[in-house]
Amino acid sequence: MKLYLDVIFLINFGFDFILLLVVSYLLRRNVSIKKIFLGALLGGLSIFSLFIPMTSFLLFLLKVLISMGMILVTFSYKNRRYFFQNIFYLYTASMILGGFLYFLNVQFSYKQQGLVFFHNGLSVNVVFLIISSPIILYAYVKQGMRLKNFYANTYSVNVTIGSKRYHWKAFMDTGNRLTEPYFHDPVVLIDKEKVIMNENKEYILVPVHTIEESTMIPCIRADTFEIVGKCSCNRVWIGLCNHPIQMEGIDCLLHPKLMEESI
Repeated sequence: MKLYLDVIFLINFGFDFILLLVVSYLLRRNVSIKKIFLGALLGGLSIFSLFIPMTSFLLFLLKVLISMGMILVTFSYKNRRYFFQNIFYLYTASMILGGFLYFLNVQFSYKQQGLVFFHNGLSVNVVFLIISSPIILYAYVKQGMRLKNFYANTYSVNVTIGSKRYHWKAFMDTGNRLTEPYFHDPVVLIDKEKVIMNENKEYILVPVHTIEESTMIPCIRADTFEIVGKCSCNRVWIGLCNHPIQMEGIDCLLHPKLMEESI
């Protein structure tokens, strides 16, 4: 069997470069391309370990040491937490990429009859793997960043309106600039079905202008409003929307002004 070391090296180097680039982007390390190149070069040279006679356990330890070396060369060492966070994301990205590539190989290379899989003579082309790998990791990074932003802006709020107490899951919506027209106090938006209206509770109508329409929504004053772990706000209005919030697991949309100490 012929082994083309230059081809194997370039493939290994390419995958390691992509993985280190993903770690740098996810963790916002802002390292230079030169350092990523050197780290990937160290990972690419690990193919020569295939020619060293050793047990599977020793080979595993060698790969771990090489991955640690890649992290140190690329990101340096600042503290233990910084180092192990880099290692964790490197292995996470590796497993994500490896799992997708394995899935693609199984889908293209095997046929299924019932619970039996057999090779059909096809295999995933190396060029296809090289092209698809950045796409797979790009999708993973974008989804990871979206989830990170979502959870960073998600809060629990405790609200009292009259004799009723509510516990809602809220999202800090930077696009929500709605305020009541007199003192410009912030308005928190929520589906009206989630609030039990008290006939004695006064409300005001606040104009809302969107791309689709201009309308008025009823707003009631919250007696207490607490963003758990952040702050308690004294002057908050609850805007009762006719349509549910289009975010899974979110009950209401907060106003950015709520984080200001003066509220």
